Amino acid sequence: MKRETAFSMEHSSIKYGPGVTREVGWDMEEQGAHRVMVVTDPHLRDKEPISVTLEALRKHGIDAVLYDQVSVEPTDISFKEAIKFAVGGKFDGFVAVGGGSSIDTAKAANLYSTYPADFMTYVSPSIGEGKPVPGPLKPLVAVPTTAGTGSETTGVAIFDYLEMKVKTGIAHRSLRPTKGIIDPNHTRSLPKMVAACTGLDQLTHALESMTALPYHQRTAPEHPKLRTAYQGANPISHIWTSRATEMISKNLVRVIENPSDDEARGEVLLAATYAGIGFGNSGVHLAHAMSYPVAGMVRDYVPEGYPSGHPLIPHGMAVVLNAPAVFRFTAPANPEIHLYAAKLMGKDISGASPEEAGEVLSSAILALMRKVGMPNGLSAVGYGPEDVDKLVAGTLPQSRITNLSPRPASLEDLKQLFLNSLKLW
Repeated sequence: MKRETAFSMEHSSIKYGPGVTREVGWDMEEQGAHRVMVVTDPHLRDKEPISVTLEALRKHGIDAVLYDQVSVEPTDISFKEAIKFAVGGKFDGFVAVGGGSSIDTAKAANLYSTYPADFMTYVSPSIGEGKPVPGPLKPLVAVPTTAGTGSETTGVAIFDYLEMKVKTGIAHRSLRPTKGIIDPNHTRSLPKMVAACTGLDQLTHALESMTALPYHQRTAPEHPKLRTAYQGANPISHIWTSRATEMISKNLVRVIENPSDDEARGEVLLAATYAGIGFGNSGVHLAHAMSYPVAGMVRDYVPEGYPSGHPLIPHGMAVVLNAPAVFRFTAPANPEIHLYAAKLMGKDISGASPEEAGEVLSSAILALMRKVGMPNGLSAVGYGPEDVDKLVAGTLPQSRITNLSPRPASLEDLKQLFLNSLKLW
C-alpha cells in the first residue's frame, strides 16, 4: 500500500471588510456573469444583506433572480427544488447570501444545473455514488451572514438525506465558491444561540482539522484527480486552524454578550473563514461524523432563536455535543497536538502530561460551551441510551470523514462515545 506524499492548498478568493457586499456586482461582472441566481432563505428575503446584494448586481446590469426557498439545514428535497429552479433559469452565475445552508444549496444548484445527473451521482460514497465533478462550474460568490460554517471557502455541500435520516454531502474541490465576501455588517442581528452554534461549529472544524490523521499516513490515490479535498492534517492547514482556534476562543463570548462589539464580530467572522480554509484542505473527523445522525434523527427539539416551524438540532450544536468525548478518545494518537490545541484555547498546559491531553482539551471545550449556553449533552436534546445503536448506524456510512480520525473507531468505540456524550457536566 503506497502512502500519500503530496498535499495541495486550494481555497476561494476572499474579500473582507464592512460594507464590502456593495461590490458584489463588480465581482460577478468581472467573472462574466449576466444572469445570476441569488440564493437565500425566507428569513433573509427582506433583510439588508439581500437588498444590498440585489442593488449591487442590478447596478452593474446583471439580471438578478431571487430564489428564497432555502431550507435551514437543507435536505435532499430542498436541494432538488433549488436545482430545478437553477436548471429552468439558465443562469450563468450564482450568488449565495446566508449561512452554510444557503451557500451549500447554491453549490448543489450550480453543480447539477451545469452537469445534470441523477441526484445520488455526486453524493459521497457509502450513501451515494461519489463520482467526481466532471469539470469547472459556473462562478459562485458566497456572502455569509453567519460566522461558523466556512462554506464560503470549502468544496463541500451538506444536506439531510431524509430516507436514511442522516446527514451526508457532496465533496469536491470544484464546488468551492470562486469568491467569498466577508462582510461583518451582516452578523450584528444574529440571535445568541445561532451565534453560539455557528461559533462552536468553526471551533470544532479547526480542532478536528488540526488533530486529523496526517496526510502522509493516508493511502495515495491511484491518480491525482482522485486526491480528495479532505487530505488529512498538513502543515498549511495547521497554520489556518491554529489561528482560527485562538481567535474564536478569545472572541465568541464577547460577541454573544455584546453583539455591537464590532471588533470581536469581525474576528469571529474571519476565524470562520480561516477554519474553513484549514479544514477544507485537511478535513474533519469523528465529531462531525457523529453529528450527522444526531441532527438527522431529531424528534421535537427546537432551539431558542431558530425558526419554530419544525424540530431542529443545529449543525454546530450537533457537532460540539460530541466533541469532548471525541477528543478524549483521539488524544492518545497525538497528545502533543491536543495539548497545543488546548493552549490555543487559553488553557495552562505547563504541568499537563501526555496522558492528560484529552481531558485538558475537553475541559477547555466544555468551559466555552457552558459560557455560551449549550445544552448539557445529547440527553438535553432528546436522546437516551436506547438511541445509541441507531446513532451509531447513522455514523458508520460517514467513512469519508471517519477515516480521517487519528485513532480508528470501532462500532463499540462509537457506542461508548455516544454514551459519553449523553451528559457532559
